[in-house]
Amino acid sequence: MSARPTAAPGRSLMARARDDLAALVGLRTVAGVSPPEQFHRAARLIADLLVDAGLPEIRLLPADDGTETVYARRPGPPGAPRVVLYAHYDVVSAQDETAWRSPPFELTERDGRWYGRGSADCKGNVVAHLTALRSLQDALPDEPWPDLDLVVLVDGCEEPGDAALEKLLRARPDLLAPDVVVVADTGNLAPGVPTLTTSLRGMAVVEITVSTLARTLHSGQFGGPAPDALTALIRLLATLHDADGTPCVPGLGSASGPGPGRAGYSEAEFRADAGVLDGVRLIGSGTVAERLWDRPAVTVLAVRSPSLDDAVPALLPSAKALVSVRTPPGTEVARVHEALAGHLREHVPWGARLDIRRVTSGPAFRADTGGPAHTVMREALSDAFGVPAREVGAGGSIAVCSAFRSLYPDAEIVLCGVEDPPSNIHGTDESVSPGEIAALARAEALFLRRLAAARTGRRAAPTGPREDR
Repeated sequence: MSARPTAAPGRSLMARARDDLAALVGLRTVAGVSPPEQFHRAARLIADLLVDAGLPEIRLLPADDGTETVYARRPGPPGAPRVVLYAHYDVVSAQDETAWRSPPFELTERDGRWYGRGSADCKGNVVAHLTALRSLQDALPDEPWPDLDLVVLVDGCEEPGDAALEKLLRARPDLLAPDVVVVADTGNLAPGVPTLTTSLRGMAVVEITVSTLARTLHSGQFGGPAPDALTALIRLLATLHDADGTPCVPGLGSASGPGPGRAGYSEAEFRADAGVLDGVRLIGSGTVAERLWDRPAVTVLAVRSPSLDDAVPALLPSAKALVSVRTPPGTEVARVHEALAGHLREHVPWGARLDIRRVTSGPAFRADTGGPAHTVMREALSDAFGVPAREVGAGGSIAVCSAFRSLYPDAEIVLCGVEDPPSNIHGTDESVSPGEIAALARAEALFLRRLAAARTGRRAAPTGPREDR
């Protein structure tokens, strides 16, 4: 029997998708902040939803940070390829909740989008997986379930980037053993433009402490000769970029260049997506795509200093900052740490003492786009969205991709997701378009059917028109 067209998620499925997303957003699963009870509730909710969506085998896998990763499986026939659908349910902090137009942990519809922390990154992707599985289930018995050994893995500890899931999987090497992994934690170049992400930058984060004095001093009594640590820190941080904003730390690396099918990114589109103010210039040189996807980026994430309300006329004995480097594909993150440390030590002013502590490391990633799973997903995305799929790099990091590559070197890793530039992930008023969830769910259902058909030598029928976008 050939695989027939899979219908787009209908209105009842999307109503359920909204209910599921509202329940997930309502649980405060903020990495490193929320109490374990919120994570346990979220894991059990996701487990129940996956059972309802047709995956009867459930395990809750405890990570060493106290969270639980949800493992759900629907075994296939002997010899069937194993496909893992990945997403995560932990989120970053909402920061200043008063800056949100609606409560961040209450799903709110506004102007055709659903707002809430995690609505796109990455609970929206969890819901897209669920909606794809339900559409396959609703097609029964007229259309049988794809001949795949299907696993859904929903991570509770992705945001810290501390390899907690990798440690869990290394302790249980036979748990996954995938042929294909679909990582739903990226998004589309623009709303309605289906996109495969083919590369990710890595990340190296350090905490630096500059010390100059034995104690705090009155700035009037000692200011002038006595070196203030905060001023020394500012001077040190200023050495990380040249005058046009290009990182000037030797040894941070650069990618070899984009693949032939990669999409571009115009400056006008980028300025609009990033909300760059009129008259403010972009930093660095080269095309936007090169600067964003192929070259290193250095960012000062935080500086510890007195608040304006608490400031007094004093010289500080020490000052701290958190510095992040996004590393290009093909660059070893350990070498980036060494290069950054060497630069800081060379440029620390006035003989100040410098302490450097590594906080986070995450390797870069480049997908092999020539495999059959990428071909099938590219076609499924194009048919589901009604326009050709694009390929892009990504400036962010997803540590689990490199973990999958290391643990399962023969598996194809495919990256896609429901996020788009208006989603404003990790920022205020994060949102997702229900149309992106619906279209990605349909693409994923098509992908699973066609991949199963391709592996068994059957011919998949062409798809019909889109429905209920």
